[in-house]
Amino acid sequence: MTEDERKLGQRWFDEVWNKGRREAIGEMFSSQGVLHDGANITTGPDAFYEFFDRIQASLSGMHIVIDDTIAEGDKVVVRWTSTATHSGNGLGMPPTNKTVRITGISILRVKGSQFVEAWQNWDMLGLMEQVQEAATAATYVAQ
Repeated sequence: MTEDERKLGQRWFDEVWNKGRREAIGEMFSSQGVLHDGANITTGPDAFYEFFDRIQASLSGMHIVIDDTIAEGDKVVVRWTSTATHSGNGLGMPPTNKTVRITGISILRVKGSQFVEAWQNWDMLGLMEQVQEAATAATYVAQ
């Protein structure tokens, strides 16, 4: 594995999520690439754009910090922490403007300058609990 391939995970999170560069998805995610996210399977950049757009419309000011990386063979593992503000309706509830913290782990199978398969698990339950808690608190204060 080259140094560029090893750094692909960090570049992905920086370019796609921290900088919000939608076009970077097509640069780094193979057209035949497969992303396994829990029970959801996304194939290629075009399908990933929908997820990206929904998250961008729901969470603003997203910043991801790479906590750890491990590379072996053709795989890179990235453990990450994200902070963002719940500022849109895309999570199924009105925006709370609460700063939320999300953690996750992504495993990327790399070929050249792109990933061709990935598996990720992130704490969506924790995210939803933070948003629900803020919504409940706002309702209580309004009464």
